[in-house]
Amino acid sequence: MKDIGTSKEFLKSEEVKWETVGEGVQRQILGYDDKILLAKVKFEVGSIGPMHEHHHSQVTYVVSGKFELTIGDETKILKGGDSFYIPPHKMHGAICKEKGILIDVFSPIREDFFQST
Repeated sequence: MKDIGTSKEFLKSEEVKWETVGEGVQRQILGYDDKILLAKVKFEVGSIGPMHEHHHSQVTYVVSGKFELTIGDETKILKGGDSFYIPPHKMHGAICKEKGILIDVFSPIREDFFQST
């Protein structure tokens, strides 16, 4: 595993670049060390977070918008103020129904988010 290091202790959103990670999907990485990572993800209407799985535990807070979220065999509509937990190796994905923002927390760090750096 590549040594990614640690983020700054204070990160101002306006100073952190947005990375395009899919059609209509952008991400800011807002803090991390080797055990945890926080990211803000912006979705446009109709954008898709394709079904996938990873070895990380994930907790996500829906800041705004509306999302059709599938975890395993279950699908629910979540809106601003809701949250969800995804256990390691559980298939999951999302479709944005109303433009919105998610806050993702992963443990351990998502090394794959730093592949291009």
